[in-house]
Amino acid sequence: MCGIVGYLGKREAFPILIKGLRRLEYRGYDSAGVALLNGEQQLNVYKTKGKVDNLVDYCSEKDTTGTVGIAHTRWATHGEPSSRNAHPHYSESKNLAIIHNGIIENYADIKKNLQAKGVKFVSDTDTEVLVQLVEYIMVKKNLDLLTAVQVALHQVFGAYAIAIIDKRDPLQIIAARKQSPLVVGIGDGEFFLGSDASPIIEYTDRVVYLEDGNIAVLRLGEELRVVSILGEAQELVVKKVDINLGQIEKGGYPHFMLKEIFEQPECLTNCMRGRINVEADHVTLSALIDYRRQLLAAKRIVIVACGTSWHAGLIGKQIIETLCRIPVEVEYASEFRYRNPVVSEDDVVIAISQSGETADTLAAVQLAKEKGAFIYGVCNAIGSSIPRATDTGTYIHVGPEIGVASTKAFTGQVTVLTMFALALADAKGTISRDDYLHVVKGLSEIPAKIEEVLKSNDKVADLARTFTYAHNFLYLGRGFSYPVALEGALKLKEISYIHAEGYPAAEMKHGPIALIDSDMPVVVVATHNAMYEKVLSNIQEIKARKGRVIALVTRGDLTIAKIADEVIELPEVMECLEPLVATIPLQLLAYHVAVCKGKDVDQPRNLAKSVTVE
Repeated sequence: MCGIVGYLGKREAFPILIKGLRRLEYRGYDSAGVALLNGEQQLNVYKTKGKVDNLVDYCSEKDTTGTVGIAHTRWATHGEPSSRNAHPHYSESKNLAIIHNGIIENYADIKKNLQAKGVKFVSDTDTEVLVQLVEYIMVKKNLDLLTAVQVALHQVFGAYAIAIIDKRDPLQIIAARKQSPLVVGIGDGEFFLGSDASPIIEYTDRVVYLEDGNIAVLRLGEELRVVSILGEAQELVVKKVDINLGQIEKGGYPHFMLKEIFEQPECLTNCMRGRINVEADHVTLSALIDYRRQLLAAKRIVIVACGTSWHAGLIGKQIIETLCRIPVEVEYASEFRYRNPVVSEDDVVIAISQSGETADTLAAVQLAKEKGAFIYGVCNAIGSSIPRATDTGTYIHVGPEIGVASTKAFTGQVTVLTMFALALADAKGTISRDDYLHVVKGLSEIPAKIEEVLKSNDKVADLARTFTYAHNFLYLGRGFSYPVALEGALKLKEISYIHAEGYPAAEMKHGPIALIDSDMPVVVVATHNAMYEKVLSNIQEIKARKGRVIALVTRGDLTIAKIADEVIELPEVMECLEPLVATIPLQLLAYHVAVCKGKDVDQPRNLAKSVTVE
């Protein structure tokens, strides 16, 4: 979950590293640091607690010269956030410096053994243990850095993406990965490193995604070399990155989150482009064409995901079961991977992850593959680990999502799952032609419907000011809107730090109704669908207990408008597509409440964008 940046070339490294850290700060912002080699066998390490700006201030009067360097922005796992625990970490001799994303699970045993041999440690981190181990092996066995790294990595268990430099060899960076992402950018006589491509794309569009268990040797004046931990040469697969700088800049918005909320009409248009034809009467997914037999043979679908992606999976479950008549289960990947699930060769497992690097989801994919299931990935980050581990899949193509609280990725995932359900239902013959055309046409109109909803931004902002006082929120929905309630509550929790819970509206009577009073705002998704009368009764139950109701209603609904304290109108859409429009005002509500409370919307405390550790 930490951010790694590296540079080796002829330019000054420090500005490149700092710019890269800023672009990766969504991955962690407890502390930040940089290690620089200035070509005179001088290795300078500077690090501070807090954000990248703190590091820049700290370095303002330091020697930041050097054309080789590595840098890191941290999300703490071992050791509290502090300058002492920040990366990079020196070895005891200060000849080596390392940065690391991941967790070394057996670090305590290694540390104990090294301490018994006289090695002294200065931090509480598992990362320092690794650099000390590498140096100990180099000295004891008289090995070069690459070989010592290979030997050391044989001794560690866990996940890692590392970059390590040696002041005695200032023309080289060694990088390695296992279950944590790492990308090498290839420029003109220079190399770049990143946890993803965002720090690299300004300088080159040619990248190599390191595979698990591989080590990259970056040496000035030589071609990039990739070897396995065993030293076997690996094929160099260079890919072209299709991301532009505008996608990772704020574009005039005060926060990435607001920008990404407003990008959703364009993003979903891009998501559907080439998949829904211009006549809006047919869905084509290449995965359904290439793997038709495996998907049609599925007796059951299991969706594995975490967080917001899990909520998208709940919506996917309903639409797949409705259209395809296949039983669907939705599992938290973190639970699925540890409970010996019943999975067979007749199952299709759909793994959903924005980053494609979510550790629990990746582990769930590997477990399901071992049991013979067919694996389908739904991801955003091209070339990430989950797409490479699956049999096939569909990218959501919504562009980089920088805000930690997911917005456009959620609607992109729901859109892809809807297209998947339509294509599979059509192939299976479980949907009538009229119904198929109706849903496809409705889905194609969603971007325009979201444009309409976004016009309520000012109203939601005013509304947010009214409810900033609240310490608790309740979100209610039924049917397709129940996962929307869960997602709305999660968004509020993530960025405003207000406690919020999402429930099926009918379950309110089985406990949560005890919480309702005049200080408890209740957000209800109450659109005009098959559940309308039931939800209307739930609203009346809330009002009878003096609860304050914010209702999302279909435009023109006067009945609920007379009962609710506040109403946000939505354009009319068919029930199975309602989540795509109903989630928008809930994203805006969370955003504006957080802004009113003065919270850091894009970088909420304790959270990181890509959860690459358990």
